[in-house]
Amino acid sequence: MWVYTHVKYASSAVSLVAGSYACLLILLTTATFQVHIVYLHKIQVTWFKDLNTPESFGFLRNQVTPFTIETSEGGKLYAWHLLPTELYRQHESQLIAEPSGFSTDFTSRVAFKLLRHDPDARLVIHMHGAAGTVGSGYRVPNYRALSAGEPRKIHVLTFDYRGFGHSSGIPSEHGLILDAISVVEWAISTAGIPPSRILIFGQSIGTAVALAVSEHFALQSRPVVFAGAVLVAPFVDVATLVATYSVAGVVPVLSPLARFPRVFAYLRTFIRDEWSSHERITRYVRANEQNNEKYQVTLIHAQDDWDIPWQHTETLFQLAVEAATTDGVKRDDLLEQNVTSKVDLGAAGSVVEQRTEIGIIREEILRTGLHDVIMGNPVISLAVMRIFAAADPLWK
Repeated sequence: MWVYTHVKYASSAVSLVAGSYACLLILLTTATFQVHIVYLHKIQVTWFKDLNTPESFGFLRNQVTPFTIETSEGGKLYAWHLLPTELYRQHESQLIAEPSGFSTDFTSRVAFKLLRHDPDARLVIHMHGAAGTVGSGYRVPNYRALSAGEPRKIHVLTFDYRGFGHSSGIPSEHGLILDAISVVEWAISTAGIPPSRILIFGQSIGTAVALAVSEHFALQSRPVVFAGAVLVAPFVDVATLVATYSVAGVVPVLSPLARFPRVFAYLRTFIRDEWSSHERITRYVRANEQNNEKYQVTLIHAQDDWDIPWQHTETLFQLAVEAATTDGVKRDDLLEQNVTSKVDLGAAGSVVEQRTEIGIIREEILRTGLHDVIMGNPVISLAVMRIFAAADPLWK
C-alpha cells in the first residue's frame, strides 16, 4: 500500500510537469507570448526608482540627462545621455545650475553642447539586453565602465527600445532595429558626431540589435562604418539560443526537444523574431572587406554565463573570421590557426585576434563574469579604449 501511494503521487507529479511543459510549448507558438518571453519588456527591475531622477541611481546632479528621441515612425524613445566624470568636474557649476530631471529640449542643455562642440568627444551608443530599463541591474556600472578609460571624452548614450520603460510601442525585431537606427541617426545628424567617433555597444539581445544596425549602415550605397563594435554575451540566433538556454543555467526550456530534430525543426517555424546574428556578422564583415572600409569587432563572453553559453561567441567569431578571409583558406585550417594564435591569460581567460589589412576581429573569453556582472569590469573599459585608439592613433 505504501509503495502504491508513492507511485501514484509520483505519477501525478510527472503528469503535472509534462502537462505544464506541453502548455508552455503551445504558448510559445503564439506571437504575443513570444514577445513577452523574448523581450521581457514588462519587467522593469528599477526597484521603485524614478528614471527621471538619475541621481537616485548614484549619478551626480545632471550628470545624466533624460530625454526622448523620435523614431522614423513617430514613436518616442526614452534615452539617457551620460557625461564622463572628469568632463563633469570641469563644468560642474554650470551643470548644477540647470534644472534637473527630464529635459524637453536636450539640445539647449550644457551636456549636449559639451558633446556636440568637442571635436575630440567620443560617443558610445549603448544597446541593452532583455528586460528592465536603462536604469536596471548592472547597466548603471556598465555605463561607468564604458567611459572609465577616458573620463574627459567618452560620452554614453543609452535608450529603451519600444515597449520598454517609458518608450512607446510594442517590441519586435524590425521595430528594435528601426529604433536603434533612429538613435544612431540622431547622434550623427543632431549631435553632430561623425561615425568614426561612435562605438556601438551591445549586451545580450542588444548584441543582435548592434549587429543589425552596423550591417544596415555598412550596406548603404555610401557605406557608413563606425569606430567599432563591442558585443558582450552575443548569441548565434534565437533558434540556437533556445536550443541551449536554461533558466538560471539549471531548468531547460526547449533544449530537451533539440534531441528530436524533426520536432525542433517544426517548432522553429513558429519563431517570430529570428535575430540571425550569424548571418549579419558575416554580411557586415564581408561588406567592409569588399568596400575596403576599416572596421573593428570585439566579442566578449564569460564561461560562467548561465543565460547564453559562451560557445555562441566562438561560433560568431569563427564566422566573422571566415567572412574576412578571401584567399580560400579552409575552415579547419582557420580553426587550427585560431587555436595556435590564442593567448592564454590564465584565470583571466583567453584572447584571440584576427587581423586583415583593414579589419580587426577580436574574441575575449573570460573565466568569470556571469551574464551581467561582466559589464562593469575593466575588460569593457579596455575594449572601448582599444577600439577608439585604433580608429584614431592620434586621439588621446
